[in-house]
Parts: sequence; structure tokens; C-alpha cells
Amino acid sequence: MFTRCLCIAEQKAGLRMPHIELRPHQSEAVDAVVNHLQGPPGGRIPPEGLRTQVIAATGSGKTLIAVESARRLSARRVLVLVPTLDLLTQMAGAWRRGGRRGAMVGVCDLGPEESDGIPCTTDPDELLSWVQDLEQVTVFATYAAVGLGKLQRAHEAGLPVWDLMIVDEAHRTSGDGMKPWAAVHHQARIPAVRRLYMTATPRVWEAEGEQPRLVASMDEDSPIFGPVAYKLKLSEAIQRGVVAPYQVLCLDIRDPDLYAALAEEAGGSDRVRGARLAALQTGLLTAAERERLRRILTFHSRVSEAEAMARGVPSVAARLAEDDPEAFPPAERVWANWLHGDHAPGYRREVLAEFASDFIGGVRSDIPAAVRVLSSVKVLGEGVDTAECDAVAFCDARGSMVDIVQMVGRALRLSPGEGKLASLVVPVFLGPDEDTDEILTSDAYGTLAKVLGALRAHDADTIEALADPRQRSGRRTGDDETQVPLSEVELGAELAEDQDQGAEDGPEADEGAEDDVWVSQAAAGLLRFSSPRDPALVAQFVSLRVIDPEKAYWRRGIAAATRWRRENGGGQLRVPYDYVMGEDESAGSGFPLGRWLADQRRYYNAGTLEASRVAQLDALGMVWSHHDVAWEEGLTVARSWAAAHGHFLPPVNAVGDGGYPIGVWAKNRRAEARRTWENAEQRAAGETVPVGAGELPESRMAALEAIDPGWCPLGWTVAWQRCFTLTRTHVGAGGALPERAGELLVQGEDLGAWAAAQRHGWDKLTPAQQWLLGSTLGLEPAAPGAQSGKLTADGRWALNLRAARQYHAREGHLRPGRKHIERVDVDGEAVDIKLGMFLDNTRRRADKLTPDRRSELDQLGMRWQPDRT
Repeated sequence: MFTRCLCIAEQKAGLRMPHIELRPHQSEAVDAVVNHLQGPPGGRIPPEGLRTQVIAATGSGKTLIAVESARRLSARRVLVLVPTLDLLTQMAGAWRRGGRRGAMVGVCDLGPEESDGIPCTTDPDELLSWVQDLEQVTVFATYAAVGLGKLQRAHEAGLPVWDLMIVDEAHRTSGDGMKPWAAVHHQARIPAVRRLYMTATPRVWEAEGEQPRLVASMDEDSPIFGPVAYKLKLSEAIQRGVVAPYQVLCLDIRDPDLYAALAEEAGGSDRVRGARLAALQTGLLTAAERERLRRILTFHSRVSEAEAMARGVPSVAARLAEDDPEAFPPAERVWANWLHGDHAPGYRREVLAEFASDFIGGVRSDIPAAVRVLSSVKVLGEGVDTAECDAVAFCDARGSMVDIVQMVGRALRLSPGEGKLASLVVPVFLGPDEDTDEILTSDAYGTLAKVLGALRAHDADTIEALADPRQRSGRRTGDDETQVPLSEVELGAELAEDQDQGAEDGPEADEGAEDDVWVSQAAAGLLRFSSPRDPALVAQFVSLRVIDPEKAYWRRGIAAATRWRRENGGGQLRVPYDYVMGEDESAGSGFPLGRWLADQRRYYNAGTLEASRVAQLDALGMVWSHHDVAWEEGLTVARSWAAAHGHFLPPVNAVGDGGYPIGVWAKNRRAEARRTWENAEQRAAGETVPVGAGELPESRMAALEAIDPGWCPLGWTVAWQRCFTLTRTHVGAGGALPERAGELLVQGEDLGAWAAAQRHGWDKLTPAQQWLLGSTLGLEPAAPGAQSGKLTADGRWALNLRAARQYHAREGHLRPGRKHIERVDVDGEAVDIKLGMFLDNTRRRADKLTPDRRSELDQLGMRWQPDRT
């Protein structure tokens, strides 16, 4: 079967495609990438490989840049990583159309009918057998564990190094997102000679709240992402005609039905949500007609609301057409549908094809489409093409800022063309007596603040220009200046005439700066409201609620640092990582100063901290060397972590306060401690070993032992020590020693399965381990009859259940492929469990399971019917 699929895929990929001419900016980017990744002539590639970044506006053709870069670099083995399955299949097709030849393989669980003919697998051994002998191959995988995890296993089994790794939507592997997907950066886990990181939004601020933070930050010239080879800002891309310009349309909505529902019921009730949705449907269809919007994406946070939006649009369209047939098209010319993550990829492609069509009812229909509305919930995210939609409506902006940034990107992915204008539609639900000038404090503008913040990630220059009170909101030629009442919904169609205040103050600083003038003009026509707004208030709104939150956070940090220095006698800012400024009436009270200084140190070392801010901190005695303070920061988080968990044996992926990578820090300290002990033994034996190189000083060793004497085991793994410690704590508190798997789960560890494994693997334990188990836990080896190497039926069930729990904890579901093998740690040794076969066999004999065993699997989301026939 695979051979046939692979032949088809090779034939498709090997077809002679027409030569695709790169646009000028794409050629510039490819030249820059090749320059950075080709390496020194005759020189050696560094151990971490060559790395570089391309930061280019959404819709500017980054995929073609990647394809041509691979060709120019003669990369035979290419790995392309993407965040979603939809983008995986789209990316494979784009590489094929871009001229990439050779076999293409997907590391995912898509079936043949969903993968566009690309053979897919989630079996590491199968992947290895498929690709290891191919002359040229392109592998597509998602960042999720089903992709990265399988790739890591395949590399452990012998999968060769990649010539080129393309990390698409790379901002998702930075900042907060870097924790689960950090494997893409590490040579020891997924090795590559070259890495090309690509994104449109390298820095994403979460501006809401008292403590804004960077949720994604690809630092320039960092050792992780490498230097920026090419950068094309959105404002420059629009100016060069690469992508279409855009506008933000704010719809003022006043709805008596919604007011009545809110007065009688809670804001989250079905009645309130229904009234809100009805108002949205009316407002959106009216705006579509007035602004000539033909393809509209609406984004929601709930599946039920996306479905209700699509189902309600036709009836609202019929009512509007009946009320005003001259203004609105008949309902049969209005199309609506919805999508969410559980829809099959094939079905999603069908719906997107209908969305792109010019007619209603299929290819043979002669009914022209007037308006198309496609509602979605977290499915049309990063990079997915949406057939040149001309508007995106933010019906619900309760998602993360990264998600909202991607929603904004859907509207900006337009091919440039005469008259094309991307519209971002933002509803503003005003209270019954609310003044439209209450923009600075009203909750009604929260979605607008989020959308402008997301736009800032794409186009910082233009959004920051909106904060200039001298900007005048633009009007477009031919606009109708009247407002139209829409029965229950009062929705204006046009921005009123701008006020002239401040118009005489020309931007003297911009004279002679062509780019700044262009950005200023673009900002002038960007933000449009349904009813008049004071331009000065709009500028204040952008400044205070979109831009200034980060600046205000900076000012609070400086105030807290100044106060700390004054109260501590001056000197350097050696502030503990967990230090929070005490509450009183002084400046900076309640501020997490230690964590804030650690962030500034990180930005400084990455070269992204502004010179003016460096000077302000220098004046306060900032300690810039991470080495000087790293120990104190790590020790502080270690104490906090141990206090919360009862031990200091964190797994490598553990994260402490403020996102601190305490697991990695602990691993590095253990390596230093073991090196210290090894060197001491060698010195005792008369060998000459340099003192101090890579060792852990005695004072630091004592500080960690004071937190947990067993923090660095020597004769066994940290995982074993962690389970032992947790079991000892449980027994010491009066609990019974667990006997079987699933009986006792603590901090994600199955202590029952662990205890059973110790009994049956007693002979493989060291004498010290046997003594610890016997003297502190009273644990004894299994009966002699069970020491033959074969587990009892209960033991086998316990081991299989442990594998199932491990898989579920990592993947978030219990739907492995039938050939999936899960590797578990038993007494420090890796044991392969045929989890897929175990689950398949368990389904067949489900009627013979005890209620307890069935319940154990039900807790993991066991599907008792096969997923596929």
C-alpha cells in the first residue's frame, strides 16, 4: 500500500511544474537566506547547525521563499514543521506547485482520503523504513506531540540528519509557546544542518491586564533562531503592492432585545447569547451590503455559537430583504456555513471550496452569490488560505492573543489588486444610555483594543501612528454620509466628518521621511467608526489601551527598582527572582521586581532592549551578567518548587514561577554535581584534574541539599528517586503501600505501577535501592514464582495501563494507531509496550473486563468502538 501511495506522491512531486517567477521581494529573501545558510566555503558546520530567520508580512509568499531556498541550497532531505493538520496538507501542495521534486511524506494521523495522496504515518519505525533510503524526500509534520514526538523516536532509531528544517509560523515555538514545542530547536532531539525560521509576527504582546507580557518573542540574533536574513514589514509590503491595504470597521450596536435579556438573566445565559448573536447577524449583513463585503469569516470561541451564527444568517437575510428589497439581496443569494476542529479535513476543504465559489448551490448553479459568511472555531488559523476573503469579523475575542493575531492575518492574506481592501469588522456593543465618547473606559471597546493589539504584531508602525492625536480619520470617495436605523439594531454606515482640531499641526518631524509620511497617511484612513468619534479621544484610546500598557509596565518597573535601591542603601540591583515590592503607598508597590529585572536581562542579552532603557537601568546599578545572578534566581525558584511539591526532583520539562525552566536548571546543576564527585574521585586516585571547571561549589551543593537531600541521585535515575520520594511521603503520612497500577496517582506519577515494577524487577535493583525500599517502605520482592521474567496478568495490565496513562498525558487523547508502541521507563530501563494492539484487543473483549478495569480506561477517554473501519 505504501509503495503505491509513495509512487503517486513521487509522481505528483516529480511532475515538471511551470517555472514560478519569484517576485522581487521573494528573490531578495532567497538570496539572503542562501547567504546565511550556505556556510563558510570549505568550513565546518557548527554543532548547533546554521540558523536564520525570515520575517515577512502575511500573504507575502513565505512558502515560495522556503521552496526556492531549499532548491538553491541543494537540500535533499527537508523537514517542514507547521502548527496544524490543515496547514500541513496545504503546505505539501504548495511545495509541490513550487517545483519541489521527490517523495513527500506526512508525520500525522491523516488517512489517504484526507492527505491529498501523501502517505502518512505515526509509527517511527515505519517512517524510518519509508524515507531512510530515498534520494530526495520532503517530510511534513506538526509541532504537536504526534508530530514532534514521532520524529524524535525515529531519530533515536536511526533517522538521518535533515539537510534543511523549515519552521513555519515560528513564533509559536518562542515565548510561552516555546515550552511544549522546544524540541524543534535542539540538535539532540531533531538534528538538522540548517534551520530556517519563518513568521509574520515575531513579537506578540498580551496587552490586557496590569502586567503585559510578551507571549511570543523571536529575539533577533539569538542562538535559538539565528540572525534575521530578511525582513518585510506589513506597511512596506502594502506600500510595495505585495499585499492589500486594510481598514478596521467598528460597528456600533444598540439592541433592545439584548438589553432586556441582560436585565433579566446572567450575561452567559442562552437567551443573552442568542440576543447578542442576532444583533451581530443583523449588523454584519448590513455592513456587508454597505461596504460591499462578499466573503466574510466570523471567528468564535464556542462551537455552538459558530453553528448558531451560520444557521441564523439565512433567516436574518430574509427579514432584511423583506424590509428593504432594494438594499438587500434575496435570502437565496446569501450563503452561510461553519467549521470547527472536529470536522474532517476533506469536509473542511469542500466547505472552503464553496466559500470561494461565485455561485450558490454548486458548480452548475446559475444563482450568483451576494454574500458568503463562514463561521469557525480555531480551525482557520495559521497560514491556512481562505480563498481571498475580504473581511474578518471578530464576533468573540476571548481567545489568546496569538489566536487573535492569526485571525487578523486571515483578512490580510489578500492578493493585491485594484480596489481590494481588507476589512476587519469589530462589533461594539454599547449600553442603552452609553455615550460613544466613553471610549477610554468602556468595556464595550475591549475587543477593539485586542484587535488593534493583534494588528500591532503585524504592523507596529501604522498602529502606533494612530496614537498621534494629529491623525485625522479618513473618508473614502463616494461614501454615503447618512445613518440607517435597522429596526432593533441601530447601526450607522459611515464615519462622520472629521473634526478639524489639530489639523493645523503638521507632522514637522516627518518632513523628508517618505516612509513615515506613507505610514501616517495609511493610519489616517485605517480606523472607521459607525458614528462620530473625537479623534483626540481615539488617539488616547490607542495610546492608553493598546500601546501604553507595555510602556506603563516599564514605568512601574523603573519605579519599583528605584524604590528598592533607595530602601537597600544603593549599590547594584541584585534583587531576588521572587521578590515582589511590598504593599504601601510608595511607587512600585505590589510589583514583581525580581522577575521583571530577569526579563530585562534576557532582552538585553538578546540585543532587543532599547538603548534608552539600558541607560535608565544602568543609572540604577543594573546587573547585566546573567551568570552573576542566575544561581540566585534558580535557587529561589527551586525553593518555591520544592515547597509546592514536597521534593526537588522536577522533570526536565518542569516550569516554575513566572515560566522559569526549573527542570532544565536542576538538570544542569545535577550534571555539575556529578562532575564534581567524579573529579574528586579522580583526584583521590592521584590523577590531575583542573579545579572548578564545570563543577558545583561546595556552598551551592549544600544549599541544594538543604532543600532536598536526595535532589541528585547517583546510582539510579531521577524518575526513580521521584517515585520513591512520593511513595515514602504517602506511606509516612499513614497511607497504605499501593499494590497495583492506578491505585495511587501523585503529581502525574502512577505509584502503584511503580511499586509493582520494583517487586517484579527486584533483582535488577542496586543493593542501595533494595535497602531503601525495604527499610523505608517495607516493600519486598515478588514471590519466587513471579521472578521468571514474565509478569502476572495483573502485572501486565498494570504495565499496559501505565503506558496508556503516559500516552494520554502527553497526547491529550487515547487514540494511538494500531501499530503504536509506547516506551515506558521501568527501573531505569526502556520497555516497549504495544499500546495500540493492547487497546485494540481490549475493545474486542470489553464485555469480559471487570468494572474497575473498564473504569480505568474510561477515565482516559477510551473509545470502545474503532475509530475507522
